[in-house]
This record gives sequence, C-alpha cells and structure tokens, in this order.
Amino acid sequence: MSARETVLSLQQIHKTYGGVVAIDTFDLDIEAGEILALVGDNGAGKSTLIKIIAGVDAPTSGRILVDGAEVIIKDPSVSQALGIQVVYQDLAFADSQPVYMNMFLGRELTVPPFGRLDRKRMIAETEALVRKLEVRIPSAQATIRDLSGGQRQGVAIARATHWARKLVLMDEPTAALGVAETAKVEKIIEALKARNVPILIVSHSLDQVFRLSDRICVLRRGKQIGVRETAKTDKNEIVSMITGLSAA
Repeated sequence: MSARETVLSLQQIHKTYGGVVAIDTFDLDIEAGEILALVGDNGAGKSTLIKIIAGVDAPTSGRILVDGAEVIIKDPSVSQALGIQVVYQDLAFADSQPVYMNMFLGRELTVPPFGRLDRKRMIAETEALVRKLEVRIPSAQATIRDLSGGQRQGVAIARATHWARKLVLMDEPTAALGVAETAKVEKIIEALKARNVPILIVSHSLDQVFRLSDRICVLRRGKQIGVRETAKTDKNEIVSMITGLSAA
C-alpha cells in the first residue's frame, strides 16, 4: 500500500465500564482515502470504538490525534467540528420532513437579515450531492418516510459526506437492507472513497468487508487481534482471528 496521510490516530485506547474492560490497549491509524473495516463478534468492542471517536463515550485512557494533533473529544459536537460524521444503523431522520431539510438538520441555511430559510440553496446543494454520489431518489423535496430503506441509507451517507471533512464512521450501514439495496449503498460508499475521505466501517458481513475495504482490523473481547491488508489475507484467516480458532 502506498503511503498516505494519517487522518486519525488512536493510541493506547483503553475503556472500562466499572470493572469490565470493553477496549484493551487499542492502536490504529486511519489514512486518507482508505476504507478500513472493523470486524469481530458481538461484544468485541466495535461499537464502543465508534462511540469514542464520535464523542458519545470518552476513553478511560489513551490519546486521539487528528492530523497529528491531540484532541479531546468530550461530546459529539467536538467530533462534528473536527469534520467527523457518523452513519448509524438506526438512522436519525425527521421522517415527515423532505430530504433537503434532513440534509441540513440542525445546520439550516438562512437568508439575512431576518433568518428566513434558504430553501432554494438547500435544495440545490442536496441535489448536487446526491447526483455526485449517485443516490437514486425522486428529488431533494421527497419526504423521507416515502423512501425505501436503501434510499434512506443513501441519504444518510450523503448527509455525512456533506459535513465530513476528515472521516466518516459507519456502523452496520447495510444490516437492514436486501441484496439489491446493499449493492446500491456499497456503490455510494465507493463514490465517497473516491473523494479521498477515509471511512471506518463496522460490518458483520465478511463478503462486504472484502468487497469494500483496503484494510481489516480484528477485535476479540475488547482486544485488538491484528490489522491485515485486505488484498493480502483471506476469509479463513480473518475468521480464525475473530474466533480465536485455527483456520482449517
């Protein structure tokens, strides 16, 4: 793999809840323009790591660096200000609102001096983005509740893309989707990678991991087992790392 700029660095991350160790001494660099998959069984610590980067949870100890500078991500507003966006499995949408309002939810554009909503500009920016990422929706003015699961996920990824300058975190982005809609969402993810924004994706689907990722990080019971370049490993090795059992 050619050298890339390190966007996010996790150093000696440790997380405990009471006496329970959720993450034990985790180190990882995430590089510009790569898709890095985080895999492991339920309870391995994947979602905990996503929450730490997103500012939902604080590490018990360890350091987080963005572009080489240490940061304290005390809450999600700090993470978002740093240019980090999250796409959760349970999408946070205002279902009765149109796509463009959801795209700018909490960040609505206004026209001075009276603060009237700049709907025209929000619609135009939303349409330009979904077109660039090839998100197939009827229009930016379509109501969220009228969209399919794949379309909604595409909008969620487009929204994250719009605000993410540094990193997009995806926690099981296609878990609730069928085969056809999963393929559409994966195409959107690949388009996002082409914009040089790194993606950290949690997925239970090893087929998906091998289709999309450049590297794979394996967690087991809160411990980092190893990181592999996707092109230089196979499913048998990754499964053996996840389970702790030797590959047959």
